[in-house]
Amino acid sequence: GWARAVRGLLLDVSGVLYDSGADGGIPIAGSAEAVRRIKASGLKLQLCTNETQATRENFVRKLRALGFDVSVAEVTAPAPAACRLLKERGLRPHLLVHDDLIPEFAEVDKTNPNCVVLGDAAENFTYANLNEAFRLLIGMEKPVLISLGKGRYYKETDGLKLDVGAYMKALEYACDVQAEVVGKPAKKFFESALAELGVPAEQAIMIGDDIVSDVGGAQQCGMRALQVRTGKYRPSDENHPEVKPDAYVNNLAEAVDTILQHL
Repeated sequence: GWARAVRGLLLDVSGVLYDSGADGGIPIAGSAEAVRRIKASGLKLQLCTNETQATRENFVRKLRALGFDVSVAEVTAPAPAACRLLKERGLRPHLLVHDDLIPEFAEVDKTNPNCVVLGDAAENFTYANLNEAFRLLIGMEKPVLISLGKGRYYKETDGLKLDVGAYMKALEYACDVQAEVVGKPAKKFFESALAELGVPAEQAIMIGDDIVSDVGGAQQCGMRALQVRTGKYRPSDENHPEVKPDAYVNNLAEAVDTILQHL
């Protein structure tokens, strides 16, 4: 019954469409064709990603080079949401993010920082850089730490990699502060993605490889959610004590097959 009455799909990207890597990554078998079939069917589509190693423009350029027919407007990502939050609250960030993401914050005042914004900084997660962020936070009367996600790890072509959540937890512990998470699994982030999709939660399905951030986050918003057995999926996910997907599917193509059969 999970495949019935669907008008739109939210797709995680890394681990669902492709496995990232230093060489740009490789598409997961059948995923590019699955995206084409979704669009041809008339279903609405939005990519809901915690990607913070590139601007949306460069991210889409990479996806298109891998064979995916997607546009910038079809990507919901944490950095633009963080910029809106910073401007609304008059916050001036110290950025600990990937070099390629910095252009997303071009319109934000970064002088005399009064908060820290943390993204998947990859090679920029050095002791010196983490310590600089720590010193800024510990010196604030009311420290503000904003994290562009809280994932524990993700998969690249050469294996699993530590994600931003591990470094977020380190700063939370050292500074006795609770981070504000802008990306998945934050409810506001999924609500933004649904608004951009233009479909109510009960008529949307989230498809992801992360049992907590993708599946758990989407279900908290009233969506159905599937876990693919690609990307960071591990068999132990199927015994998670708190999160139970509406279904497991071997890959995106299998999920799309089932959904289109019920249109």
